[in-house]
Amino acid sequence: MALVTTRNLTKTYQRGPEEVQVLHGIDLEIPEGDFVALMGPSGSGKSTLLNLIGGLDTPTGGEIEINGQRIDSMGAGQLAHWRSNHVGFVFQFYNLMPALTAQKNVELPLLLTRLSGSQRRRNAEIALQLVGLADRGRHRPNELSGGQQQRVAIARAIVSDPTLLICDEPTGDLDRQSAEEILALLQTLNREHGKTIVMVTHDPKAADHARRTLHLDKGVLVTDAALAAH
Repeated sequence: MALVTTRNLTKTYQRGPEEVQVLHGIDLEIPEGDFVALMGPSGSGKSTLLNLIGGLDTPTGGEIEINGQRIDSMGAGQLAHWRSNHVGFVFQFYNLMPALTAQKNVELPLLLTRLSGSQRRRNAEIALQLVGLADRGRHRPNELSGGQQQRVAIARAIVSDPTLLICDEPTGDLDRQSAEEILALLQTLNREHGKTIVMVTHDPKAADHARRTLHLDKGVLVTDAALAAH
């Protein structure tokens, strides 16, 4: 079953007096349990597509269906509520709160739920354990390496048990060894915990960790055959 479906998806931005069309009629299906890497040159529309699938932005035209629910016509409030229940986000820069411990950072998404304080702590502990940081819960971000901070960010992304994990250049700010560890962790979350992952990356080695790679060029999904012809 397709967890993510887009139909004739378009996105246009107004830049001064002119309109710039970033996505041109994207038709896409991502089955539940898939791990997809999105690649393409800078400006090809990768992050725009990721933001639309994750409900961070709304399309100019077309449809987005996630787990049988249309999100393209939701208002800002509806989208915010939907995101908090269904999507986990991992970005290139970890976006951790510097004054909070790792555990408190992981707990942040749970503040929007009705869970008790003790249940929030327990869920955060489980998420930190999953990413291999059970012993780092009391450390603040400046006491952790870049790779460890990204693990905390991943724990925060999965603590609400989201349907979909959205990763935008998750290894872009890391050295090669830390990047490999993060990619192996994403593979584990996909293969052993059934997380559906969509990851934007410019790095072919990172894309090799996904189950399949999709290529965007000038706002259009291109086939492998079309790529070979370039």
